[in-house]
Amino acid sequence: MSERTVFRIDDEAVNGYRLLTAVVVPRPIAWVSTLDADGRGNLAPHSFFSVASADPPTVMFTSVGRKDTVRNVAATGEFTISVAPASMLEQVNDSSAPFEHGEDEAEHLGVAMSPSSLVAPPRVRDSPAALECRLDRFVEVGSNTVVLGTVVAVDVATEALDGDHPTMEHLQPLSRLGREEWGRPPEVFTIARPSSVEDTHRR
Repeated sequence: MSERTVFRIDDEAVNGYRLLTAVVVPRPIAWVSTLDADGRGNLAPHSFFSVASADPPTVMFTSVGRKDTVRNVAATGEFTISVAPASMLEQVNDSSAPFEHGEDEAEHLGVAMSPSSLVAPPRVRDSPAALECRLDRFVEVGSNTVVLGTVVAVDVATEALDGDHPTMEHLQPLSRLGREEWGRPPEVFTIARPSSVEDTHRR
């Protein structure tokens, strides 16, 4: 058996954030678009992102620190999450820069935006899919804010659909790994889920 190293998170010499973000991988990226109370846009990537509930359809992302994204959602109650595609890696990464409060990242970086259908914050025009969301609640965890949003519409480029199923071939989602590491779209394969315990013995 190989040797193991245990990092105690309560040890001041241990960087818990770096360890967690290197172990909990890959993490999908929520490219979140919001508007402030004055209608100014904000676009920022958040890599603590997942589905929180299927019924009602709810997604969640975490803002590490109370950033403009959270302030804007608190002010308007709405946001959109665009898929961060591999073709837009540089723009996604650049939108994480510490822009001044009120400065529109999309405008500064030349990221084209398009109107959403049911919410005011726009979506990234060249992203293959976007979720339109209304705020469900905030959950404060230490200095971080977990944002839960009810999905009211899913906007998908028609060419990215196989029937009503968005395809990985077209979504091409980026992911975050540890440190400054990113992941490009992974190999995709299918395997049937077991419908009974007996199915688990087939191997």
